[in-house]
Formats: sequence, structure tokens, C-alpha cells
Amino acid sequence: MFSRKEQLLKKTGEDGIGRYEYLKQLVNEFATSKSYDARKQILANLANFAYDPINYEYIAQLHIIDLFLAQLSENSEELIHFALAGICNICCDPESREYIITLNGIHLVSQFLGHKNEDIALNALTTLFYLFESSSTTVPQDLLPKLLEYEKSEDVRFQNLGKLFSETYFKSV
Repeated sequence: MFSRKEQLLKKTGEDGIGRYEYLKQLVNEFATSKSYDARKQILANLANFAYDPINYEYIAQLHIIDLFLAQLSENSEELIHFALAGICNICCDPESREYIITLNGIHLVSQFLGHKNEDIALNALTTLFYLFESSSTTVPQDLLPKLLEYEKSEDVRFQNLGKLFSETYFKSV
């Protein structure tokens, strides 16, 4: 459910910690925590906050997109999964989408197409779908065969995304 500032204030109360401060606290905890489980949980929480438009400005101010992108180079499937989920959630915002693209996000995300972990591959595919909505980018030719291959998948989730890609971006192929 999307939030309004009035709802957040009512939930938090006058003396409670605001959303910006809470997200800032999560980012600081992520940066300083030595516990893998804590970092995983924090990243999952940040990814969940990325879906709500009320948080977009805070996410930009706190450089949370950079944090998500940085986790794509980790060796942990769980961190990669949550980072991709966060990127997928936030890239519906046009400003965030453009920012991700300028940071080589299409290349970073596309390396997870065909990943053995289906959730990671689905997040990558869905994220790329949203990233290609940008008027400033087109689908790179080297990705075309990979993306078209999903239409033939036995997994209906991949198949549906593959068809959606074809209908949206490859009408002339």
C-alpha cells in the first residue's frame, strides 16, 4: 500500500522517528554491521521501502540505489536477490530509473539473466523490463536473443515476461 505523509506522521506520532531518519538509520546499520544476517535483513527492509513513491526522494538523498547496485558484485545470492528486488521496486520512478541507467545498471542487472536462482533471474528480467521503459535507452542487441528465449521457457513466469518483452519492445523482430 502506498503511503501519504499524513499517514506516516499519524503512524509515527509527533515524537517518533520520521521515515527519512529511519531509512538513514538502516543505511548506517548496513554500513557498520559485521553480521551477515543483519545486513541481509536490512537490505531486505530497504528493498521493501523502495516500492512506495513516498520514499523515492529519501532513497535518492541517502544513495540507497548506489547501495543496491554495489551489492550486485557480492558473492551472496541472498544479498544479490534483495538488491535486485530493491532496484526493481525503485526503477518504476522515472528519475531513479534514469539514475540506474547512468550507473551502468542495465549491464549490471543483465548479468543475472539466466541465473540458476530463479528469483534472481526473475528480478533481473522484471527490472530490465522497467529500465527499458526509459526513452533514453533501447534494448542492446546482445541481449535480444536472451530476452526472446524466455518466451519458450517451461516456467510460466518466465514465459509471461518473455511474451511481455516481445509485445512491448520487439514488435518488429
